[in-house]
Amino acid sequence: MKKTYQFGIIAEKIVMFFLRLKAYQILEWRYKTHFGEIDIIAKKSRTIVVIEVKARSSKILFEEMLRPKQIKRIKKAAEIFIAKNPKFHNHDLRFDFIEVGRFFKIQHRKNFLL
Repeated sequence: MKKTYQFGIIAEKIVMFFLRLKAYQILEWRYKTHFGEIDIIAKKSRTIVVIEVKARSSKILFEEMLRPKQIKRIKKAAEIFIAKNPKFHNHDLRFDFIEVGRFFKIQHRKNFLL
């Protein structure tokens, strides 16, 4: 379990670097609410992007990685973040999914909760 946890933390840090290279501003990392945690909250232009990061060393289908319960948790935590940060009320909100695979290959899926 410890190796998996460490791989997940490293994957999140790599994703934050990747996002910065793409002109995203990182607002929060590992944002915690009583509903759960959001891996990364970033801003690009006038869009707040809630990002779920999954680190996988095996081939698992995207649909199998996120369960409906997880999606509900992410949405509720995002609502709390926006409610606590009124300066972002005029921003668009987007939910992205970033998978970090073997050899730290990154797949960025935008708007995965549509």
